Amino acid sequence: MIDQIHDLQQVYRNILHSMSRPGNISKLNSITKKLKEEFPCNHAFFLSALTFLDAEVTFHVIANEVKKERLTEIISSYTMSKTDTVDQADFILMLQDAPEYQIEQAFIECKVGNLRDPQLSATWILESDLLSNSAGLSLSGPGINGVQQLQTGLSPSFWQKRNEKVKEYPLGIDVILADFSSQVACIPRTTSVMITEVV
Repeated sequence: MIDQIHDLQQVYRNILHSMSRPGNISKLNSITKKLKEEFPCNHAFFLSALTFLDAEVTFHVIANEVKKERLTEIISSYTMSKTDTVDQADFILMLQDAPEYQIEQAFIECKVGNLRDPQLSATWILESDLLSNSAGLSLSGPGINGVQQLQTGLSPSFWQKRNEKVKEYPLGIDVILADFSSQVACIPRTTSVMITEVV
């Protein structure tokens, strides 16, 4: 099993690097290969959740009912974090098979912070298709030199909804993406996302 201090610090540094350089893809292979257990999610997603969740924060899982129940149980036992309603949760954990109506409801209800405390918002950790720096999204803003391309496999409608949630900066949500090839990328609320892929 992973070293929950040393290994998770390394995951944290990788995600922090990607958060400060939106669209930049970091690899977690050296840590995910230590995980032998099967989870209802990919290993990079699981490590991302482990890194940020503890007894001080809450989370809400968006997935099909079977996976939702199993993942909630596993995350709670590993992190001591408590599950909460989508409008109160500090972290929204979304699996690839999440029903569209649950995603839409989560976007409507999730926390975006307030002007006094914009940090009191939800961070979304998303299970994604293979991440690559190819067409799909064009990212611009702080931490990006010009424009950064990012392909996530998530639908254009997802990113349209995300763009709605960050319109009133500094309010908004931050996004961490984790794929099945042990890669992570981040799109903070400060990043402008233009959808370049037409589906």
